[in-house]
Amino acid sequence: MGSVPNPTRAGSKRLAAIKASSKLNLQVPDDDDASSSLSDISSSLSEISSSASNASSNLNSAHYVSSRTQLLSDIANDDMDLDLQDESDNQPTKRRKINPPNKKRLTTAQKNTAARELSERLFSGEADGHDVDALCSSIPAHARSSQHSLVYHRPLLLHGLTSFSARGALLAWFDGVSTARAMPWRKAWIDPTQYDGEKELRQALERRAYEVWISEIMLQQTRVAVVKEYWTRWMVKWPTIQDLAAATHDELLAAWRGLGYYSRAERIHAAAKLVVADCNMKGLLPADVAELEAKIPGVGRYTAGAISAIVFGRAAPMVDGNVLRVLSRQLGILGDVKTNKKVVDVLWQAADVLVKQVVEDGNDTEDTLVKNESDRPGRWGQALMELGSTVCTPKPSCSQCPITSTCRAYGEGYALTTVATNGSTTSAVGDIEDLCTLCEPIEKVVQQEEDRKLPPLQAIVTGVHAIVENMADLIATVTTNGEPSPATRDLTKRELEVIANHAKRFPLRHPKKKTREEECLVCAVRRSSDGRYLLHRRPAKGLLANMWEFPSYTLPSVSDASASAPQERNKAAAAKFTSELLGVDADAVFAITPRLKTVGALGTVPWVFSHLKLTMHVHRFDLIIDADDDDMIDSSDATGKPQQKWATSDEVDTASMGTGMRLCWSLVQGKRLEQ
Repeated sequence: MGSVPNPTRAGSKRLAAIKASSKLNLQVPDDDDASSSLSDISSSLSEISSSASNASSNLNSAHYVSSRTQLLSDIANDDMDLDLQDESDNQPTKRRKINPPNKKRLTTAQKNTAARELSERLFSGEADGHDVDALCSSIPAHARSSQHSLVYHRPLLLHGLTSFSARGALLAWFDGVSTARAMPWRKAWIDPTQYDGEKELRQALERRAYEVWISEIMLQQTRVAVVKEYWTRWMVKWPTIQDLAAATHDELLAAWRGLGYYSRAERIHAAAKLVVADCNMKGLLPADVAELEAKIPGVGRYTAGAISAIVFGRAAPMVDGNVLRVLSRQLGILGDVKTNKKVVDVLWQAADVLVKQVVEDGNDTEDTLVKNESDRPGRWGQALMELGSTVCTPKPSCSQCPITSTCRAYGEGYALTTVATNGSTTSAVGDIEDLCTLCEPIEKVVQQEEDRKLPPLQAIVTGVHAIVENMADLIATVTTNGEPSPATRDLTKRELEVIANHAKRFPLRHPKKKTREEECLVCAVRRSSDGRYLLHRRPAKGLLANMWEFPSYTLPSVSDASASAPQERNKAAAAKFTSELLGVDADAVFAITPRLKTVGALGTVPWVFSHLKLTMHVHRFDLIIDADDDDMIDSSDATGKPQQKWATSDEVDTASMGTGMRLCWSLVQGKRLEQ
């Protein structure tokens, strides 16, 4: 426990800090002189910020009270010149350049050791002889500073005085809402004890594993509302994995049309064939996570965990983007869950220990022998996903959450409401060796938020005021022990807004990169002799792999000056591209030189992929040839798959095309596109 400062003394020093803050405010230069004073303000901010950081790191020591009190006294003292207008008396301080130490690259063994030690400190049931639940609950949620203990991130959902009841509350909440969104793939767990024969059980597991697998692959990057219709049609067309394995490639792509990410369909088909043909699996997906990852194409650790837990009742973690967000907030880890492997690994470990604990909870409450399989892992994993999808969203509805009592982000947000009303906060800082290395500095995140809202000068001055205020708050801090959950009184709308706004910072989000933009020409060539259209198959790898399309040409990037007449440019480029495309074959196989007639530009189709904004300019051409000419434009690659062909209108209708290309086909048919 740190020393408790004298409230009277702390109050007087707080007034001094506010006085110093006011002095800074009064001395902000006029707009005309703002640019010349930015560096002076920044220098003052840097020094005060450094002092605030030192204050935070010494919060738990007795020396902190006296030394930081003296610091605030110095800030308020007139001898400390903060006159931002008097440039003659503010000579820049010379600072000695310090070269950062060279970072040594860790070996694989060292990395594994560090990861194991980190896991033990966060998730083990031992804490130097102390009661873990009491220890975790004695660390209050606080208005976060950049320096805090790693132990602060021990999950209260695992270790805490209310952890058991919170886990039960989440399961009960899920049981009450699991049918609300009417997902057809959500069904009761298959209990092996309810089946008399091995064959009957195997058939049930085979069908259930197939259903869950398809639903999880479809749900990747696709909304639930969209997937429900596709999944239902899919199961009608191919009710078993054997039916899917027997389907043709084009049938599969046609059924997947509109879901996007067509490589998923390719891998599903390959996996179905493998599972059916394998002498051991014989149509039944493996129950083990490691085996699923190793043997089944397109199945990663999330999908493997979902199949293992939901279908086979094994204690396997299920961690998608929604769960990463939930656990980031539960543990209070302000880190990047997309690029920071260390943070992602910690959250996966948290999910793993939690699902195992949930299984143990069931064994304790049911007073039975330890069960290796039950419905609890699947219910728990789906509960976390459902919570992240409907409540703990990027813009959370914290008032609807059943586990706020164990949520560090919620507790911190509640502490901020206390700061706003009472002018006090709490903080927990451990020894220097125990400081958290997972989180980004909260000050940096907050400042970036403010910088996006305020002009540069005002942002700096506001930052100075905030830091001085925070230093005074640190002096006035009284740390108390107890359960970190907020008061049981009803929170006001404003308090809930403060809490939700703080929770939105978790996990750390970086500004999205600008989506690449491209333009292309889509050239629909119609053969006059029979009305067929020329189709090309896309490459086997990459965007829209193996899909059919009208011959297309990506336009080179052009400057604004050279794009003064884009329609004429596109028309000429389309004619040149199509002529060259057909001319190669004409020299070799056409008996009579064909004539290419330009019908005209039909319109433009914009289409957005996850990484690309594509604008497709559609042009129509007629290839004028006699009925007895042998064009022989159909061809095949080394695998025997045709790479181009002439197709009737009905064949184009059923061809496996991307949704954007199908809109181009609508223009070719003379249909109007919905805006």
